[in-house]
Amino acid sequence: MFNYSKLRGRIAEKYKQHAAFAKALGISTRSLSLKLTGKTEFRPSEIIKAIQLLELTNNDISAYFFTLKVQ
Repeated sequence: MFNYSKLRGRIAEKYKQHAAFAKALGISTRSLSLKLTGKTEFRPSEIIKAIQLLELTNNDISAYFFTLKVQ
């Protein structure tokens, strides 16, 4: 399972609410919630779009989407 705390912080910083980011990403708020809680995975196309929307670089992908959750 991945730790999305850094991603959550960036979403809050840029979009204030998850609903606004989900809409910009083209998915439902429920789908975003499922992804952020690890119940479903982000598709590669969603990761690429999220990086653009959040004004990150390709070098940021691993830090925001693939940091393992410490148990």
